[in-house]
Amino acid sequence: MAQPPDYRTLEAAATWFVQLNAAKPSDAQLQAWQEWLGKSQAHAQAWARVEKLQRQLGSLPADVALPTLAGVRARRRAVLKTLAMLLAVGTSGWVLRESHPGQALMAELRTGKGQRHKLRLSDGSQLELNTDSAVDIHFDHRQRQIRLYQGEIMVQTASDPAARPFLVQTAEGSVRALGTQFSVRSDNGVSRVSVLQHAVELHPVDQPQLMLRLDAGQSASFDHRHIAPASTLAPGADAWTQGMLTVIEWRLADFINELHRYRPGVLRCAEGVADLRLSGAFRIDDTDTILENLAASLPVKVKYLTRYWVSIEAA
Repeated sequence: MAQPPDYRTLEAAATWFVQLNAAKPSDAQLQAWQEWLGKSQAHAQAWARVEKLQRQLGSLPADVALPTLAGVRARRRAVLKTLAMLLAVGTSGWVLRESHPGQALMAELRTGKGQRHKLRLSDGSQLELNTDSAVDIHFDHRQRQIRLYQGEIMVQTASDPAARPFLVQTAEGSVRALGTQFSVRSDNGVSRVSVLQHAVELHPVDQPQLMLRLDAGQSASFDHRHIAPASTLAPGADAWTQGMLTVIEWRLADFINELHRYRPGVLRCAEGVADLRLSGAFRIDDTDTILENLAASLPVKVKYLTRYWVSIEAA
């Protein structure tokens, strides 16, 4: 039986990840990496753990994900040690420590990357979870509450004989339904609410006296202290419930960031093509086809380092 890779080999795999992901790799770097990969089974096993890590997390934790780090070179050793540790012990420990104090992992309902789930609640309301989302549902004699830990949900509330309020709680605050259909998305310390029918009220968690009413056709975002002004609901805001992503004159970088929500692994957009614009309706259940169509419609090429590591670059 083959021995698992030792820590030194895992650190070497982490080093290659840093080198290849910190900037666009040269042909010489790619060739050297391929030679290292083929030298031994232990090397191949260590790199397989890198790919498994990409699949499990979708992207690396904020403290490790090199594309978003400032001063990568200065923090290189810390990054290598953290990444090698994750490769050695797996991701479960990181998830329990960092993911909303483990609550998202233990949530009652969860979806993975690219998954959606729809269900009818006990009061007759409809709830749909978008990709990579986690919620708890708590109904009692006083209120109906959904706790959104991460991701995005669509809610269609039902009338309640007991007149219990219907609330969606996020880390940033609460959304109170006023007999309505609406979506809530929570990520990066911001909650965004879009109202399709009737109205909702928004309250930041640290400033509960603040309130903003959103009516049908409006959208707004808030953090734990502030609420941004309401804006007109963007076309296609609910397209994800039909398995679509609809965009009008989006920057390519913004489109790739949004697409990354539905695709496991690393998905990057080079700075040289970040400001290209695109419009269209895209089926999010088939991200491979979306990437193929990008290369056909824009002056870009799609470069696969592995199945789970893709870069969009100038053609």
